[in-house]
Amino acid sequence: MVTRAELPPPVGSRLRHWLPFTQMSGFDVRTRTFVRGRGTMLTDAAGAHVFDAISSVWTTIHGHGHPHIVEAIARQAAVLDHATALGATNPLADELAERLCALTSLDVAFFASDGASAIEAALKMAIQYWQACGEPQRVKFVHLRDSYHGDTAGAMAVSDIAAFRARFAPIFVESVCYDDAPDALARDDVAAIVFEPRLQAAAGMRIVAAERYAGMRAPHRPLLIADEIATGFGRTGTMFAYEALALAPDLVCLGKGISGGTLALSAVLATQRIYDAFLSAPEANRQFFHGHSYAGNPIACAAALASLDLFAAEHTLAHVAELDAAMDGLLAPLTAHPRVADVRRAGLMAGIEITAPARRVADDLYARGQFTRPIGQTVQLVPPLSSTREEIAAFVAAFVDVLDRAG
Repeated sequence: MVTRAELPPPVGSRLRHWLPFTQMSGFDVRTRTFVRGRGTMLTDAAGAHVFDAISSVWTTIHGHGHPHIVEAIARQAAVLDHATALGATNPLADELAERLCALTSLDVAFFASDGASAIEAALKMAIQYWQACGEPQRVKFVHLRDSYHGDTAGAMAVSDIAAFRARFAPIFVESVCYDDAPDALARDDVAAIVFEPRLQAAAGMRIVAAERYAGMRAPHRPLLIADEIATGFGRTGTMFAYEALALAPDLVCLGKGISGGTLALSAVLATQRIYDAFLSAPEANRQFFHGHSYAGNPIACAAALASLDLFAAEHTLAHVAELDAAMDGLLAPLTAHPRVADVRRAGLMAGIEITAPARRVADDLYARGQFTRPIGQTVQLVPPLSSTREEIAAFVAAFVDVLDRAG
């Protein structure tokens, strides 16, 4: 039975839902209305089934509607839907903090709402940490070229892509590009360097050379903040991408895949050294002055715990390793195509830069059952970790067909 919510809006109707990063004047409200998800597939209101080739923007891990996660969400919703984390806690948040710390070898977890809010929390932690350490002049940050860390004010300030930040410069803190000033980490006014490990997704899946991180291993440096929001939870092959770089971050920001891609949740993991700087008598007001209404939401935490269970039960990282080993071969028809300028990849995060009009190519791919979204001239392939070789091969075949027909 088709419900009213699943029917496409009538032609000419106006959508009151203002979509992010979408030019609404050209958006057809009859398209891209998803009503169901199962496994690696999404179903739109017209009944078309499409492969979610971008994991709904890098979030979906084990596929849509996984029964184990669905059951965990429903079970927890019937017991405790929400309780504040301001001066209180709940068993699900406590357990998730324990498990995340065990995975990363960090010591404490602070929960936030989404990736950008985790970055905001980490930046503020860094500033307040240095205040507690008697170095209040450390208020500036360092970032990598082509970085992207989110759309809130602090996250934009430590990003380096003009399209995301140029309009909003008046509200930024100061941040220095590490590529332009490699000695910036020796300055006594820098609080932290923020980096995406291995791959910069919003820059079009730009691969960062491993040697670019070498200076971050020095013992005397500002705090090191690893942004694992896009790369975390197996996307690049290891559970977290920084593991492959021999780095020991002070703070790690997690989001997107943390709940398996089902509910908004993020976290900042911190070392004991950072955490201890915030401890004192209550009247000293040294506690971390930051918080989110839905931080540690028990339903979202239940989803996250269920997702972690699936990594073990379904041998997710082993499956990713098998796909990773096959990806170059699967992508070979695109690598060799005359309308492909470059193919960049780390694990199951791939960007295919093309010379044909990327938006039109993405539309043609959708018509062939493949849902992706271009970043400039780069078409993304960031499939759910549960995807099969056959599904990725079908995406590549459709892509090649579209490029062959492109004018």
